Amino acid sequence: MEINFVETLYATSLRFMYLTIMIITMKSNKKFLITIDGPAGAGKTTVSKMLARKLGYNYIDTGALYRGIAYEVFKKNITAEDEKNLKKICENINLEFKNVGEEQYLFSDNKDIEPFIRTEEISMLASAVSAKPFVRKALLKLQRDLGSKKCAVFEGRDMGTVVFPNADIKFFLEASVEERVARRYKQLANTSEQSLEDIKNQIIKRDRNDSQRKLAPLKPAEDAIIIDSTKMSAEEVIEFMISFIFG
Repeated sequence: MEINFVETLYATSLRFMYLTIMIITMKSNKKFLITIDGPAGAGKTTVSKMLARKLGYNYIDTGALYRGIAYEVFKKNITAEDEKNLKKICENINLEFKNVGEEQYLFSDNKDIEPFIRTEEISMLASAVSAKPFVRKALLKLQRDLGSKKCAVFEGRDMGTVVFPNADIKFFLEASVEERVARRYKQLANTSEQSLEDIKNQIIKRDRNDSQRKLAPLKPAEDAIIIDSTKMSAEEVIEFMISFIFG
């Protein structure tokens, strides 16, 4: 038992050293633009933040931009089908990311709206407004400007297919519906009274909306690396990603 423990510890140390050396090499020699797409609950946010932090890159949550527009729609008590007023919102909205400590928050007209855009209601509304061509067009330039200097990890649903078709590295993160429901339920445990069945229905509906829309449907890019994270921890996903980047 003692020998096995020492061998395991030694192997783990070597692997950590190898990953550390790779990261240092990457920081000094290369600048990549990395995209991570996938459905709700697949772990994109957690993994994207961790990968960006390890590489010293900027993390960009593009879904937050659509949530920002959805929040303005919600505040004005209109629907995603009210295209006249939705276009006005897109023309006048001023969204920007600001770093607050180690976190990145979304601001609208210099107001922190991060606490208001993470509800399931805003999530579903964001899915609806994101299907509008003029909404996607309004946000396309902003996203590409944010990625112009590379050294960034972009999280979203069409980053590798539409926004950055020429990204250096593309990942598509997926997981079973059951696993995604369990993760979202745990995530919302302290802020929502939704049941597992409610969350499952919302995720299935969101999957259907995102994958069946005519404009920029959710799907892996042809050259994306698909990762099934159902039975993987976030750390294991990160280890795989870094190994691929340096492979």
